[in-house]
Amino acid sequence: MSEHRYFLVNKPYNMVSQFVSSHEVNLLGNLHFDFPVGTHAIGRLDQNSEGLLLLTTNKKITKLLFQGPVAHKRTYLVQVKNNLSDAVAKQIAAGIEISASNGNIFKTTPCDVKIVTKPKNLFEIGKRLHENVVTTWITITLTEGKFHQVRKMVAAVNHKCIRLIRISIEDIELGIMQPGDVKEISETQFFEKLHLAY
Repeated sequence: MSEHRYFLVNKPYNMVSQFVSSHEVNLLGNLHFDFPVGTHAIGRLDQNSEGLLLLTTNKKITKLLFQGPVAHKRTYLVQVKNNLSDAVAKQIAAGIEISASNGNIFKTTPCDVKIVTKPKNLFEIGKRLHENVVTTWITITLTEGKFHQVRKMVAAVNHKCIRLIRISIEDIELGIMQPGDVKEISETQFFEKLHLAY
């Protein structure tokens, strides 16, 4: 039996993906859950992004998941301003040039982009758009995660990202979890659903 523990979190909007910060920000420790000492986030979602965040006490997982031989799929539900056409969705999917955090330009790896309808019962975040604002919902599934990559991909085709929600990492899905919800899963489930070798 491993002493490590594994958690799924629906990270709320306006919360950072860490327990400690030198800035006055909303931290993971503010969630109503008693995480064990040594718990940390695997990867990050920026402060304005929402959705699935994995936490664990196992320090090896980040390397296994993000630096292993097989790239892992992550799917995002994205609300963009204005109508986004099928042609533009295909343009994003084919790979698009965006700026890296070091200022260089790179072309994104081809990914899966679908125009979808807004999911029923999707949790709201408090800032409602005016009823006349036209938006499009898309899903983007990719295997790389550069800094603000999804937002930059959308901006590169002249659309503004309004909401960005990570809904799955491999076979781990956000499902019906509400913002701030925490769910613990077993090590076996965690490794199986992420397709990680022990």
